[in-house]
Amino acid sequence: MKIALVGATGLVGGVMRKVLVERGFADCEFIPAASSKSVGKTVMFGNRDVSVVSVEEAVSRKPDFAIFSAGSAASLEYAPKFAAVGTVVIDNSAAWRSDPKIPLVVPEINGDVITPADRIIANPNCSTIQMVMALAPLHKRFKIKRLVVSTYQSVTGTGKKAVDQLMSERAGLPCEPAYPYPIDLNLFPHGGSFTEDGYTTEEIKLLNETRKILRDNDIRVTATVARVPVTGGHSEAVNAEFYQDYDIEEVYALLNGMPGVKVLDTPSENVYPMPKYAEGQDEVFVGRIRRDFSQPNTLNLWVVADNLRKGAATNAVQIMQYIMQNVQ
Repeated sequence: MKIALVGATGLVGGVMRKVLVERGFADCEFIPAASSKSVGKTVMFGNRDVSVVSVEEAVSRKPDFAIFSAGSAASLEYAPKFAAVGTVVIDNSAAWRSDPKIPLVVPEINGDVITPADRIIANPNCSTIQMVMALAPLHKRFKIKRLVVSTYQSVTGTGKKAVDQLMSERAGLPCEPAYPYPIDLNLFPHGGSFTEDGYTTEEIKLLNETRKILRDNDIRVTATVARVPVTGGHSEAVNAEFYQDYDIEEVYALLNGMPGVKVLDTPSENVYPMPKYAEGQDEVFVGRIRRDFSQPNTLNLWVVADNLRKGAATNAVQIMQYIMQNVQ
């Protein structure tokens, strides 16, 4: 088994290396690839140091899989080159997610859309993954009509530079900022870039990707994304309106029965999901489950997950494992 990792030296790349080892790929032929400034450096993979190569070199080795975490520009340039030599690409950027010919996959929900002919598979946005993990069993049973989502997104979603900014501000040290404003003791309603209609690209992803993964273009979605001074994971307040009414006990049963979802919801004992406890975990945590009394058939959920793991690295590796086990 040959596995290439494009963007191996980045923040998400480091977590992907860890997840690959955790999930049984420590003995694979591992090919870390990155930009020219990182070529020749070494990265840890399990208990060994591996030299970083150029992306061109990684293509020439014809790996079985190439996992990308290097941004859209790199994915658009190099994913087709890997695909042309028979490699299956799993891309963590936004480059291919909206392409109707490219599967957008959360394996627990829609792995069945992958066919043997697919050579590029898109990994969804981190905020989308955790939300649809909680919503998929509810949509199947009650059918979602409309979603109102507010996200509270960790600085790790921006990358190492943003984490350095937060920690430097907290320590009172100078730094090169990743954001236009201080993030410590602050937050701002800005994720991605703004579009002409006033929404951000992160908010639009929640609309388009949710519809594609749940296979329902009639779901109405509106979202507001905020960046918060947190490192453990993303949190979301989700208000879901269904076509059918629900029983709250059945909601709990459906969520408890969803692989990869863990319910933490004992408010009387102050038990609810928080990024502090989601960090380093692969599960999606759901709590504050309660009926919205302002309109019929509507439910409130609080959803938290480590955006670097299930929101990125773990989901990508799970896609690879799904293909190995189910796509012939």
